[in-house]
Amino acid sequence: MIATASREPPCIETARLILRLPRAEDFDAYAALQADPEAARFIGGPLSRPEAWRKFLQMPGAWVIQGYAMFAVTNKATGEWLGQLGPWQPEGWPGTEVGWAFKRAAWGKGYATEAAIAAIDWAFETLGWTEVIHSIVADNAASQALARRLGSRILRQANLPAPYQDIIVDVWGQSREEWLARRRGVAA
Repeated sequence: MIATASREPPCIETARLILRLPRAEDFDAYAALQADPEAARFIGGPLSRPEAWRKFLQMPGAWVIQGYAMFAVTNKATGEWLGQLGPWQPEGWPGTEVGWAFKRAAWGKGYATEAAIAAIDWAFETLGWTEVIHSIVADNAASQALARRLGSRILRQANLPAPYQDIIVDVWGQSREEWLARRRGVAA
C-alpha cells in the first residue's frame, strides 16, 4: 500500500552524521558502492554505472511518491557520502523495513548503528509504523550483528518480491513498543 506524506523532507543530524534526501552529486559514490562486489553482495550484486543510475533514482522517486525512502548518509564533518539507510517498503516487501548499504570504507566505524537508530526513531515517530524489519540473507553476518545491536531478532522467513523472488531472507525486527522500551532503557 502506498502511504503518501505532505511534510517537508527531513534532514536528521546525529553526533557524526547527516541523513538527508539523495542528491545528484551523491551518484559517483553510490555507483562505486554498487560496482564493488563485496559491498553490493547482499543488495542484489554488483551493477554497471548505467544500472546503478536507474537504481539510484528509486530513492528520490520513493520520497516523492511515498513520502519516505532511504536517506543518503553523509559524514557531518567532511560531507563525504557514506551510504544509504532508512525506511523502505516497495510493493510486495515483507514489511516496513529500515535497510542499509554502506561503502566498504565506512564499515566498522559505527556509522550504520548511529544512522539506523535515528532512522528507526524517525520511522516510528513520523511514519507511525508499528513494526520495523530488516530483510537479511542467512550468510550476511555483518547485517545480522547490526540487527542484534538494534535489538532486533528473527521474526520469520520470507521470499522477496520479483525480481528477487528466489531469495529467502530472515526477517529480523521488533515492534514499536519493544523499540521504545529499549530506547528508554538506553537513555536511563
